[in-house]
Amino acid sequence: MGLSTHVLDTMHGCPAAGMGVALYTTQADQSTLVKRFVLNADGRNPDGPLYDNASLKVGTYRLVFDVRGYFAQRGVALPEPNFLNQVILDFGVAHADQHYHVPLLVSPWSYSTYRGS
Repeated sequence: MGLSTHVLDTMHGCPAAGMGVALYTTQADQSTLVKRFVLNADGRNPDGPLYDNASLKVGTYRLVFDVRGYFAQRGVALPEPNFLNQVILDFGVAHADQHYHVPLLVSPWSYSTYRGS
């Protein structure tokens, strides 16, 4: 299955449809953009996995979630400056033959993540 992500909006109790996400590969202080995408109605990449098993490599990666943009688009009154702008998750893939699922649970004021299945 490779690498996947899923975002749930804990403020509204639904998938974060319409949130912008960027995926990067990282090495030391360098990051390289792999792709940008907008989450579908289920809060997932509309094209499926970000990497399949054949393409996923051992290394470090970054997912950047546009939290501020998403909640502003939903009409949530956010203070200026708002508490969360982007959620940046840096993570490592040690076993390219395994599935790495990176879910995000998010509100305008908090987030949580873990390695899912």
